Amino acid sequence: MDVVCMVDTDGRFVYLSAASDHIFGYSAAEMLGKPMLELIHPDDRERTEAMARKISEGQPMKGFENRCIRKDGSIAHVCWSARWSEADQVRIAVAHDITGRKYEESVQKALYHISEAAHTSDDLAELYRLVHGIIAGLLPAENFFIALYDEKKDEVTFPYFVDEYDEQPAPMSLDSEALCTEVIRTGSSLLLTAERTDVREAMGAQSLNWLGVPLKNPQQTIGALVVQTYTGDIQYNEADKELLQFVSTQLGSAILRQQLHARLLYAAGHDVLTGLANRALFLDRLQGMMARVRREHARFALLYSDLDNFKDVNDTYGHGVGDQLLQEVARRLRGCIRESDTIARFGGDEFVVLLDSIVQPNHALHVARKVNAALTVPFDLNGQQLHIRPSIGVAVYPENGESDTELLRFADEAMYSSKQRGG
Repeated sequence: MDVVCMVDTDGRFVYLSAASDHIFGYSAAEMLGKPMLELIHPDDRERTEAMARKISEGQPMKGFENRCIRKDGSIAHVCWSARWSEADQVRIAVAHDITGRKYEESVQKALYHISEAAHTSDDLAELYRLVHGIIAGLLPAENFFIALYDEKKDEVTFPYFVDEYDEQPAPMSLDSEALCTEVIRTGSSLLLTAERTDVREAMGAQSLNWLGVPLKNPQQTIGALVVQTYTGDIQYNEADKELLQFVSTQLGSAILRQQLHARLLYAAGHDVLTGLANRALFLDRLQGMMARVRREHARFALLYSDLDNFKDVNDTYGHGVGDQLLQEVARRLRGCIRESDTIARFGGDEFVVLLDSIVQPNHALHVARKVNAALTVPFDLNGQQLHIRPSIGVAVYPENGESDTELLRFADEAMYSSKQRGG
């Protein structure tokens, strides 16, 4: 199954054995007289030409590996042994097909790197970037995207999308006619080439070759991995589909682990009822804030608030309405602050706000008045219109304390002082 060939001083084939069809996809007759370098993958030509010169100078070579382009456009990995025949003025070479071995090595390497990426990446965005690089080492993947399906929202989103023509698409329904949604719906791979008559929507600009495989975890199909090309020089095949499916299986498990880890971290740092930060997460951010403002000689503030007569709401309308009230309070609080600020529920009806980088102390008072105005608007819950009044205490660093304990105590005492004065 190896190919024996001879190449003259001009670098053209003058003899090939019958196995050339097996390795290169060309018959011996088709290859006679053609330059050897035309067969070599463009990225490997320079070092192949350098090796050929050494052989022609009388230096035998064994175990030289490069890639060749088969007649059908696919890649063949070849291991060469060659020497120079002075008498015949030709290079005599034996080509051994190692494509299968390279495939197995690629699969094992991909498995290792994806597993490593899943455990070292800080978040899913970084994991997606790492996986793109891994896939690009296995097959042409200049245009690559990941589609994920959220069953609760019935929405397909594109958390990672790299394409030479198109921008990241907007979320879409699983019932849309995009090819990626078909892969997710059916849970089956889809390979479309330039010869296809299929006119379904690929994604943006019309690609010549499109390959999508389902992204699964052990329970269900959660999305799709897609590569596509806009040039006829690159064609995906069944081997590429099998390889991408293997990578997808590993990535699906990695995504599941990352999502579970993210949910655990979120649950550990957030209040179940309101989704706000809990006491532990708030104190961690407060300590981080203090370390930063001490370096920068900056200022920040705390707002400590509770709801006057909240117990009466629970006693009169029940804890269900009380919980809805707390959730609505959390929603209104979010509308009063910036993304850089933090709101926490300390328990019961107590809420604390961490205001990042205020310039003057009266800026904190401005936010407190804004919070007060938002919470004094009546709440319409289950047909009941509830009126509540917050009590808010303000502490500013460094004027009201130089440690987290001092600031929280000052804000808490200020809140109770406000309550005693009527809110």
